[in-house]
Amino acid sequence: MMTGSALAPSAHLDSFCRDNLPPREQWPVFLLDRPEFRYPARLNCAVELLDRNIDSGRGDHPAIVTPAETLTYRQLAERVNRIANALVSRLGLVPGNRVLLRSANNAWMVASCFAVLKAGGVVVPTMPLLRTKELGQVLRKARISHALCDARLVEELRRAEAPDLQHLVTWGDGGLESLCAEASPDFAACDTAADDVCLVGFTSGSTGEPKGTMHFHRDMLAICDGYSAQVLRPEPSDIFIGSPPLAFTFGLGGLVLFPFRIGATAVLLAKAPPEELPAAIARHRATICFTAPTAYRVMAGLAWQHDLSSLRKCVSAGEALPKPIFDAWEQATGLKLMDGIGATEMLHIFIAAREDQVRPGATGLPVPGYLARVVDETGAELPRGTPGRLAVQGPTGCRYLADPRQAQYVQNGWNITGDTYIQDDDGYFWYQARNDDMIVSAGYNIAGPEVEAALLAHAAVKECGVVGAPDAERGMVVRAYVVLHEGHAPDDATRKALQDHVKREIAPYKYPRSVVFVDALPRTGTGKLQRFALRRQAQDEAARQRAAEEPTA
Repeated sequence: MMTGSALAPSAHLDSFCRDNLPPREQWPVFLLDRPEFRYPARLNCAVELLDRNIDSGRGDHPAIVTPAETLTYRQLAERVNRIANALVSRLGLVPGNRVLLRSANNAWMVASCFAVLKAGGVVVPTMPLLRTKELGQVLRKARISHALCDARLVEELRRAEAPDLQHLVTWGDGGLESLCAEASPDFAACDTAADDVCLVGFTSGSTGEPKGTMHFHRDMLAICDGYSAQVLRPEPSDIFIGSPPLAFTFGLGGLVLFPFRIGATAVLLAKAPPEELPAAIARHRATICFTAPTAYRVMAGLAWQHDLSSLRKCVSAGEALPKPIFDAWEQATGLKLMDGIGATEMLHIFIAAREDQVRPGATGLPVPGYLARVVDETGAELPRGTPGRLAVQGPTGCRYLADPRQAQYVQNGWNITGDTYIQDDDGYFWYQARNDDMIVSAGYNIAGPEVEAALLAHAAVKECGVVGAPDAERGMVVRAYVVLHEGHAPDDATRKALQDHVKREIAPYKYPRSVVFVDALPRTGTGKLQRFALRRQAQDEAARQRAAEEPTA
């Protein structure tokens, strides 16, 4: 366990990140006693994740495969060193400077990331779908001095208000490539502290100012030596593939850090919609897949068209995994989906289950090295079987960048994730809802995701989102926004069929009294369902109805 001991001397000449860490009394407890988490005081994660593979004789093993190029670990390291030299010698980067990265998943994105880390900078990856306003928020909050960007995505970035941005370099148009061609292929890694900040991951928050989550060099290794090594258990021969953007920590861990920690291969696809991912799996003979539950649902229906026999492990995260999707994937492929819950604040997955421990419908058990419990509003642990707030401790945890919301996420040394869970007598955790997704209707607490899972078990339902809608009589009613499969009519007969189906699947009082058929559901750039947008839509619809019912003067 980490106490209030001082941080190791920083290598950062630009002390912005360390100066803007939360007050120590607002930090969570960090559990670092296990041997795998006892890292040396001086540590550069780029050396451990990249250079170590060359030192161990895996320099000629493929590190990254993309549609445009394949790079061995040795070739990738040379590109990383050239970018690092360009950053330091030509662009004046000093340790501690923040560098924004903007790109889809490709080799230049990965090389740029590791170059910044190796030079002692702080990586700030951003989603390709972010627009000028959102990029401006990140640029200003993290006081970004340098940016490396795919030329195809640079216009939104150029329009953003960024008073601290001094250098913007693009690749794909010869800019960064030219700097690299002139730079040395050798670079001595910055002697960073294990607890120097190396990554600021911004949350894809639903509203308001985004939150920057700060992670140390040791954190990047902790998720590899925790979840990956002890739950996922990949091998050097594995080929990783998936859809999450590298700016999403689910993608950064699953598609880069985990394979690099053991010298495996990562297949990176700029776009990997579920309609195309099965073909890519078959083409590359991928063995480990990372994507979201909704993607697995689509892929299950396409599995018969592709040879997916190379797959041996499939990880689902980003949102709750409904049991109907688990069942559909197992029926289609014979593989049990490995569910998991993570958070940008925690860097990656902290509750999951190995294949031999999976219980369909349950998220799983705490990853070795983490503690989790279900607590009430005061932080007291609740009896097993009682829904409450999920609280977590482990080797990683929340440190917001200069943000008063730190005191909300960390309470009494525990990370309060914002999820409602039940822990059963065997210690398994069962997801109920996000804390703000609980629907209180006529005195009953109803978890929206549970109703969604029931609806997804009906053959007519392609996708759905369930929220509470204002109701004069019941306070709230359960409203389902439903996307139908082709061949099913969005009419009253289908609506009643779905309602009756839910009544048979779960307690009848939970059925959706309101069913609205839509063409598509609002989702984030990482594929998460935006229930807040559906709640806002439900509120707007209720307001319009009230206005229409009011008598005119």
